[in-house]
Amino acid sequence: MIAFDAIAVGRRVLAAEAEALGQLGAALDDAFARAVETLFDAQTGDKGGRIVLTGIGKSGHVARKIAATLASTGSVAMFVHATEASHGDLGMIGAGDVILALSKTGETRELADVIAYAVRFSIPLIAITAVADSALGRAADIVLRIPDAPEAADELNAPTTSTTLQMALGDALAVALLERRGFKPQDFRVFHPGGKLGAMLRTVVDLMHGSGELPLVGAETPMQDALLVMTEKRWGIVGVTGPDGALKGAITDGDLRRHIDGLMGHTAGQVMTPGPKKTVPPSMLASEALALMSDPPPAVTVLFVVDAGKPVGILHIHDLLRAGVM
Repeated sequence: MIAFDAIAVGRRVLAAEAEALGQLGAALDDAFARAVETLFDAQTGDKGGRIVLTGIGKSGHVARKIAATLASTGSVAMFVHATEASHGDLGMIGAGDVILALSKTGETRELADVIAYAVRFSIPLIAITAVADSALGRAADIVLRIPDAPEAADELNAPTTSTTLQMALGDALAVALLERRGFKPQDFRVFHPGGKLGAMLRTVVDLMHGSGELPLVGAETPMQDALLVMTEKRWGIVGVTGPDGALKGAITDGDLRRHIDGLMGHTAGQVMTPGPKKTVPPSMLASEALALMSDPPPAVTVLFVVDAGKPVGILHIHDLLRAGVM
């Protein structure tokens, strides 16, 4: 029986693909920068173009994944199967679009109609291929060449290393493009409303309780009345505002204990802790608000939401729990 070491095989494959990725990174040149600008221009121009990914076989699967990555980061991108393109789907590709075609050899015959269509209607064509002097490479406006590295299963020549390189290059394009566009986490949330990621990217204004639930008193309010508000609103805190409505401080259980002697003879302004030290704006990410709550000193369970110095809402750690942020 032939000895078989699965771990050794796994390490060999990963080492081979890692080496090829290193070669790809070292080989990136001005063509990559021009590709990013071409994709950027298509998205921001008057034509409102799309990024059209295409390919066949394993390259087609990678192209579909790259299209999904681009779409999730704010680019208008889609996948068109090269064979289906020859049977009517070419009509989905417009004059303002950019075609990003994947083929290791660049000689995939199913891409012929897509290539011809791009040339005929002057649609920018970007090729991801290992062979620049191929049918695809010669027709392309920009060639992003991947190293012609051995496949991990070299004897079978099954697409492994080459598809890893294609996918990594697609990721590089997507990230470079989103940074070129100034894409922010708040923008990313629009395309990821569900699941843990969507929860982490929600903003404070999505989760906060509004002005009707705010526990607020004026600085001159007697503590007897301030305690009634604190009890009625049930947040364990009451905010203290000045004549202009700005938040001047807050009263917590700790403040009550520190002023227990003669408490009812004081005003809210005399008992409050000035500040308070921890407040959040409505636009802050929920994940950032959670980090602020958890970061001592001191860790807190409730935050006032403040806009232009004035309280507009209140956020409890339970709101973050219910939303799945934690």
